[in-house]
Order: sequence, then C-alpha cells, then structure tokens
Amino acid sequence: MTATTARRVLLASPRGYCAGVDRAVIAVEKALEQYGAPIYVRHEIVHNKYVVQTLEKKGAIFVDETEEVPEGSIVMFSAHGVAPIVHEEAERRRLATIDATCPLVTKVHKEAVRFAQEDYDILLIGHEGHEEVIGTSGEAPDHITVVDGPQDVAGVTVRDESRVVWLSQTTLSVDETMETVDRLKEKFPKLVSPPSDDICYATQNRQIAVKQLGADSDLVIVVGSQNSSNSKRLVEVALGAGARDAHLVDGAGEIDEAWLEGVTTVGVTSGASVPDVLVEEVLEWLAGRGYADVEIVKAAEETITFSLPKELRRDLRAEAARKAAG
Repeated sequence: MTATTARRVLLASPRGYCAGVDRAVIAVEKALEQYGAPIYVRHEIVHNKYVVQTLEKKGAIFVDETEEVPEGSIVMFSAHGVAPIVHEEAERRRLATIDATCPLVTKVHKEAVRFAQEDYDILLIGHEGHEEVIGTSGEAPDHITVVDGPQDVAGVTVRDESRVVWLSQTTLSVDETMETVDRLKEKFPKLVSPPSDDICYATQNRQIAVKQLGADSDLVIVVGSQNSSNSKRLVEVALGAGARDAHLVDGAGEIDEAWLEGVTTVGVTSGASVPDVLVEEVLEWLAGRGYADVEIVKAAEETITFSLPKELRRDLRAEAARKAAG
C-alpha cells in the first residue's frame, strides 16, 4: 500500500440493535429500576458479551436453568424464547416471570402450535441446540424435526408428504435458508410455506447491507459475539458477497492489525444484539490507523418498535412473595 492510497470505511446501515433486542435489554433495566436487584435472567438476555456484563453490573443474575432461581424471585426469559415446559417449571417453583421473548419469535411459536394442531409435520430450519430452536421445538415436540441446513435434507422423513410445512429460526442467512427450502421442496413437492417469512426483518436488512458493502470491501469487520447466530451469518454473507477477508470481533480490542495489510477499504457492521458504542470504538481504532473516511451504505430504513413486556406493569415483587407463601 502506498502513502497516497485512499483508505476508507464503508459503514452498514442498518446495523446493531433490532427492535426485539432493544425491548429485551430495556426490559431488564426497567425491571431492575422497578423491582430492585436481583433480577434473574434465564440464559443470556441477548447473545452479546458486553450487554450481559453491563447488566450484571446493574444487578441482573444470569442462570442456565430455572431451578437455579430461588423461590419467590423474579425471573426473566430471554429474547430467544422458551418452551412451554420452562413456564411450567417457573410456576412450580413459585417464580414471578417476565417474558422478554421477541414478538417475531413468538410469531413462529404460534405458527408451530397451529400447524401441530392441524397435524402437520413441521420442518424447522435452524441450528440444532440454539436457544431459539429449542424453544420453538418445545411448542410441538412430537411434530417438529430440526433441519440444520441443506446437508440435512436427505435424512428427513415425514408421516404424510401431503401435510408438511417448513418454519425457520429467525436469525439465519436468508440465502442458506432458501437453499434448504428448495432442497426440501424437491423432496416434498407439496411442502407448505409459512404465511409470512420467519427470518426477521432486521436479520434480512443487515444481510442486505453487508452484501452491498462486501462487494466493495477488502476486509469486513463484524462486531458481535461468537454465540450470536445472526452476527456469524454476517461474516458468511460478507465473504459470499466478494469480501477478501471478514472477521467477527467483540470489540476493537480483538482486531488484528495484520488484517489491514494491503487493505484499502474496510466494511464495518454489527449484529442485531450489539450496542453502537462498540461500533464507535472500532471506527475510532480504524481512524487511528488511517481509515478516517467513513461512507454510509444504507440498505433500509427501520422504524419498527415493540412495547415492553406486560408484566412490567404489575407489582411482581408482591406477586413473587404471594407465590412463595403458597
């Protein structure tokens, strides 16, 4: 790279927090303000290390299982959703609950229940073991088969090929999902599609933006945690769009300066569970190394918001005490 080579950053828009994540994070903060610490949260409220650590400092306690929550406490369910059995466990342990499941995930849950009631076999396209997939599968375990990508299609069997429907995890790659759907349709020609696309608008918009900037970037930096499905998909989409190199980092401290060797254009975006403060730190880091020229690559305008969980309008401390008293 010569001294006269123009270095620039292509910054994706939209990026970062989606409406469901914003709702979930604010719900934890509001619960802490309203009811005081501790507020227990089953699993990470969203898949981002910085967000989880910030909420822990404010008094949130993250647990893996409901049984870890002391009786008479308040527990919040994460944005990824939970199976009905988890609600039942909370009731048995006399816990007051706040359900911060993203409304778009709730939509998929309702679809699963409806198709199961109509006795369809449901092919749930998603990553085996992901919290959202576990939660959705729990709505109709006898009817749902998880299909973890195109390579799984050959092994899928159903009871009746005329009553088969596909649903999907909301945070997948749009392109890979449709490749899986196409394979499934080849195998099951009467496969029914959900009434509306399950992959959330925010996931799609962030992937569209990365496709646009990836084609013009030597390097794409995606800010997000390793356990964030939608963030990992952004790396894949960037490489698929033509970026020479792409990496997922939790923040500026994880960027390797060696990645900048021979790089003129750096694309920057972030997953749907990432606060913009982390992106700003990455931009400052890049500016300090000569990449101060920032151009916005805008793929969509996002105006969707979700109301906070209804439970935040009740006196949950009093409710938890009543439950604990039997």
